[in-house]
Amino acid sequence: MALYEHVFLARQDVTAQQVETLTEQLKSIITANGGSIAKAEYWGIKSLAYRVKKNRRAHFTLLNIDAPAAAIAEMERQMRINEDVIRLLTVRVEAHEDGPSAMLRKREDSDRDDRGERGERRGGGGGRFDRERSGGGDRGGRFSGRAPAPAAQPAGEA
Repeated sequence: MALYEHVFLARQDVTAQQVETLTEQLKSIITANGGSIAKAEYWGIKSLAYRVKKNRRAHFTLLNIDAPAAAIAEMERQMRINEDVIRLLTVRVEAHEDGPSAMLRKREDSDRDDRGERGERRGGGGGRFDRERSGGGDRGGRFSGRAPAPAAQPAGEA
């Protein structure tokens, strides 16, 4: 039997429990056709890069499958009929990954509670207008092409 990774996206308005029920239905289709599910991961609701069938978000689920091609074809046929599934992708692989998938590892890495407080930062913290002016860049100073203005004399002296 061949090894497959299968990812499907369910509509954003279904509940996580309905996605779990859908996953169980897929497992029963695979086992009925002589295959097995090595791993099932629910990745949660994620934003999509673009709208898919009028959805901006979707429930993501990964299945690692060990099954014959006929079982995969039947599973995909059933999923295309189901209105809750908006996208699916099945890829044949040489071997399944051990441990959590890259998406779950990324989620665990993003938990930054163990980082602690940020230390003192370098610099003045100012922006563009906070720094000293130094000659006007590559065009010289503001008045570099003109002669300096004469000093003004007080009105009573002359």
